[in-house]
Amino acid sequence: MRRRIVTLTVLAAVLATTLFGLPLAIVAAQTFGDDTVADLERAADAAAVVVSKPLANGQPVPPPVVVPGDDEAETRIQVGIYAPDGRRLAGHGPSLADEITRGVAGTTKDMVTGSIGDDEVLAVPVLSGERLTGVIRAALPRSELQRRIVLAWLAMAGCAALAVTGSWLLARWIAARLTRPLEDLAAAAGRLGDGDFTVRSPRPGIPEIDKVGAALDTTAERIGETLERERAFSADASHQLRTPLTGLRLQLEAALETPGQDPRSAIEAGLGSVDRLERTIEDLLALARQRRAPRAVLDLDTLLEELRQTWRPVLAGQGRELVIGAEDTPPARAAAAAIRQVLSVLVDNAVTHGRGTVTVTTRDAGDTLAIDVADEGEYLGETDPFTLDHTQATGHGIGLRLARSLAEAEDGRLRLSRPDPSTFTLLLPAATGTDPHD
Repeated sequence: MRRRIVTLTVLAAVLATTLFGLPLAIVAAQTFGDDTVADLERAADAAAVVVSKPLANGQPVPPPVVVPGDDEAETRIQVGIYAPDGRRLAGHGPSLADEITRGVAGTTKDMVTGSIGDDEVLAVPVLSGERLTGVIRAALPRSELQRRIVLAWLAMAGCAALAVTGSWLLARWIAARLTRPLEDLAAAAGRLGDGDFTVRSPRPGIPEIDKVGAALDTTAERIGETLERERAFSADASHQLRTPLTGLRLQLEAALETPGQDPRSAIEAGLGSVDRLERTIEDLLALARQRRAPRAVLDLDTLLEELRQTWRPVLAGQGRELVIGAEDTPPARAAAAAIRQVLSVLVDNAVTHGRGTVTVTTRDAGDTLAIDVADEGEYLGETDPFTLDHTQATGHGIGLRLARSLAEAEDGRLRLSRPDPSTFTLLLPAATGTDPHD
């Protein structure tokens, strides 16, 4: 692309220089021809002034003198004085008048010009009244005129070469300025194709290229966010699905340990666990696709019953209990799927990292619904469980970060209200009128 830009620019410069230079060269040649005639005329007139009186009186004619002027060509002019019969009386030139000099006698013109051999010749008559007393012949070698024209053309060619060279240098600079950002964009696109979604393209200050770079950055950011959501979904799914699967396994194992029992109750309990597992999968898929379930007034009793059915068998398998206490609470408006996942994360955190009885309590916190999830686990001290990595021994799992983001999406808050015993509190604003997010 650089070579193409440079080539086209130089060709355009050469074409423009040629179209402008050729007429100018022709005009320059004509101008120098006119200047030559003017120089010859000045030399002839100067000689005529000197010899007109001697020619009129029949006296000897002094040799003509060409006074040097500003133009170097004027010093090379040869002036000759001729009698009416064609004899050279003084000065330089052929001994007998040439046809241009002789032609003055038969014309009424003030001067006659033309080319004789290698000379540009101008003849001026010298009159005394109406009588022709002589002829002044001024001549300049044609090589001098050609030299002046060639020098002018060389100067013009030099200027044209400078113009084309300047265009070439400017084209190289423009090509570099245009192609370097494009090469950077190509490199950024290559890195994006290799999986580096943090790549950002430079901004060279060229609006069109800046728009392409901004579009590429937006694409990289969106692809990165999509992949990050997919990774988060994989982690959240493995974390959130473990508990329903564990409960289902415990129910099936308990049914196997009592072979004489009617399997219908075990199958019904298993189907209930499968239903909750499907609901969890749907919630996680909606989260992965960034679709928020519609808000409505929470059916808190139903949520707590689902929590009891899901987690009581898991805790019973560890010899632990699940205690749910409900007080009169204000109604809250939120997405049931989101609150279900938050409570599931909090209880799972207590099951995995806590000890003893897990207590879930709902209470009125002054125009706010508060749900406390506590266990009898170790003292957390000054640590922030929301920032701990799930791979740490004291970590409280990646689910806490997910639960906090879900709570904030519902205009609520999730915080560690007490470190000992460890108690997490979900705060949801009371329902007042119509939800502006609906």
